[in-house]
Amino acid sequence: MRWQGRRGSDNIEDRRRMGVGRAGGLGLGGMLAVLAISYFLGIDITPMLNGGGSSISQGGEVEVTEADQQAAEFVSVTLADTEEVWSGVFQSQLGRPYNPVTLVLFKQVTQSPCGNASGATGPFYCPLDKKVYLDTDFFVTLQRQMGAGGDFAAAYVVAHEVAHHVQDELGILSQVNDIRQRSGEAESNALSVRIELQADCLSGAWANNAAQTLGTIEQGDIAEAMNAAAKIGDDTLQRNAGRRPMPDSFTHGTSEQRQRWFAEGFKSGRIDACDTFNTNDI
Repeated sequence: MRWQGRRGSDNIEDRRRMGVGRAGGLGLGGMLAVLAISYFLGIDITPMLNGGGSSISQGGEVEVTEADQQAAEFVSVTLADTEEVWSGVFQSQLGRPYNPVTLVLFKQVTQSPCGNASGATGPFYCPLDKKVYLDTDFFVTLQRQMGAGGDFAAAYVVAHEVAHHVQDELGILSQVNDIRQRSGEAESNALSVRIELQADCLSGAWANNAAQTLGTIEQGDIAEAMNAAAKIGDDTLQRNAGRRPMPDSFTHGTSEQRQRWFAEGFKSGRIDACDTFNTNDI
């Protein structure tokens, strides 16, 4: 992915030096916050917690390393790419403007209206303040623990969370979450899977349009995104955590589903190709 030396986004809220807190032992309330965020919004990496977690504790200023800064610059450029692409797509395909999302960069722990954000929850979109929350250390987790390295694997993570904002802009996210709140666990999980797979498809549509309009996609980039999609499938995460995959508990979709819907979006480049709610072939 060609990103060095390119324009970054102005819609970054940098909290990395705020010293809100650091990871520590989870009490019951902290564990529930982690589970709630992972269940409803972010990439579900709770199977990897092994009983650990994080909670907010007061601390001093957090050190921002050179690696942190480079990762932040990468996120800023990727976010700018999503702004340019989705503005064009909304205008050409929907005839309406796109309102960009704000992305909050943090280290260790921060707060959001949707609950505490930490490395345990993974990146997530909070519809209550319409912001994406991301600790760039997740990219290290993605590469070292999940085996999904590469610039475009990280770009896919950013694009997926921005895609939740796109769903919010389209009115899809609020409608589905309203239904989920009135549903039993199994139905709620099934709807969550469709939300996440649609976000994967929209990520693919973004990649298609970025390749055509920005020319930033290089050979091997899509393979990196497909590999990342496979590594964060519910079945793969549960299997790697030593558990038998339990389809009724899936909230994001299997590895195969996540790859297939990303590929569908990348093939078409269109929003209307990403209707995961009116198909039996999920």
